[in-house]
Amino acid sequence: MTVSSTQSATRYIIHVDMDAFYAAIEEMDYPEYRGKPLVVGADPKGGKGRGVVSTANYEARKYGIRSALPVSKAYRLCPHAIFVPGRPQRYGEISRQVMRILSDFSPQIQQISIDEAFLDITQTAKGFGGPKSLAEKLKARIRAEVGLTASVGLASNMFVAKVASDLHKPDGLTICAPGHEKEFLAPLPISKLWGVGPKTEAHLRDYGFHVIGDLAKCSQETLAKKFGKWGAHLWALSNGIDHRAVEDGGPRKSISQEHTWDEDVADVAVVEKRIWKIADDLSRYMREEKIKGRVLTVKIRLEGFLTYTRRQTLSGHTNDAETMREVAIKLFRSFEREGKKVRLIGVNMSDLNTHGAEQLQLFDQPESKQKDKVAQLLDTLREKFGEEAAARASLVGERSHEFLGAEEVVKPKKKDLGS
Repeated sequence: MTVSSTQSATRYIIHVDMDAFYAAIEEMDYPEYRGKPLVVGADPKGGKGRGVVSTANYEARKYGIRSALPVSKAYRLCPHAIFVPGRPQRYGEISRQVMRILSDFSPQIQQISIDEAFLDITQTAKGFGGPKSLAEKLKARIRAEVGLTASVGLASNMFVAKVASDLHKPDGLTICAPGHEKEFLAPLPISKLWGVGPKTEAHLRDYGFHVIGDLAKCSQETLAKKFGKWGAHLWALSNGIDHRAVEDGGPRKSISQEHTWDEDVADVAVVEKRIWKIADDLSRYMREEKIKGRVLTVKIRLEGFLTYTRRQTLSGHTNDAETMREVAIKLFRSFEREGKKVRLIGVNMSDLNTHGAEQLQLFDQPESKQKDKVAQLLDTLREKFGEEAAARASLVGERSHEFLGAEEVVKPKKKDLGS
């Protein structure tokens, strides 16, 4: 179906969804994975592992493996699949590259996840030869410059564009021409509606609604009587009505990283080592993005799923790994665990300053410059020798302070971390 001539009131919205994003990056970086079932997520440990699947490539999906599936079940479904741990830093790097490409096609971008975004191309489509031509050129740029494929939906509103992008994966381009939203949606299953999960789908089927067109045939009043305000919302979506504007979600409020162990951990040293790595990872990402935070929160989940948080507001914004580690370790040690083992640990930085150019006080400058040099050295080590080498170097450097008789490494300076 082609897009009809533009009318003044018509909007053109694109939804871009990267195909099996994490798995596709692994296949790009490790070509030997291609053509084989690949699962990104927790270690299955021969079917006894805990944790879930982050994503799976299309070969693995043939076996019923999906995101959020327990990794133990994924292993049972396809024991010969390749299981690899996620690499958040790498995925973030590629995501930023994709988003920079999208920004060349429209200034109106709303990123909704690491691998998805909406673009309003109403004002820019003409310069690229029309909406369809723009979508094709966008997909081609991503393939040429990033090496990955994206599925794209093009419609007059966000909801229909999102539905469209999911219909012909991978590498699809699906268009719903303006004025044809209702008929485009009608034959699709009700599970395609936003907010309709398995339980809600079963509930709607009990009322005789099986496809979106079944809901669209009802009056808004009828659905409102059956389901209240949600019924009115269902009526609008089933008729292809969505007036929301594509807009930037505003500045990021927090950034965080968590780690869940396959087996609950009793050794404090193991937990603290993981806190060090999380702080290093967050610091590296924040420095790359020129983000600093002022409130650092530590989250801990104990055996029995008891979950607690502790936070500290720092005297200034920071993305310094050493400061973040010191504060995080201090907060962790403040937890009263009463002998319970640790299941999860996480660090969060909030109250973010996204400009990355906060004025430093005069007496902080030499120390700050020295820490920046250390951070750059660790980044270089990571690039050359891998994450573990940099982590070991970082640990050795920090422990040397103790050998030299420094005070306990828990006194906060003026940096923080966020969720």
